[in-house]
Amino acid sequence: MRNGDSRRFERVREGYWFAPKRFGLGATPVTWQGWALTLGLVATLLADIHWLHASVPKIVAGVALIAAYVTIAVRKTDGGWRWHWGSR
Repeated sequence: MRNGDSRRFERVREGYWFAPKRFGLGATPVTWQGWALTLGLVATLLADIHWLHASVPKIVAGVALIAAYVTIAVRKTDGGWRWHWGSR
């Protein structure tokens, strides 16, 4: 990989919070908004685990939180989500 190739994955255009992963499917937070969303997800999942005692509501709340996070992340990823094989 050339030096200039790695910069594409670290910076995003205005209005986007995530950059596509270099390998595989998904995105990485690269702005404070993306990191805040990610940390917010972790905090709410931990609260879900701690305060909900029944298994079914825990699972339903967890799936709903993750689905909301992924929906926002897909919309806020510069370049969209698709499978990546490095710099090809």
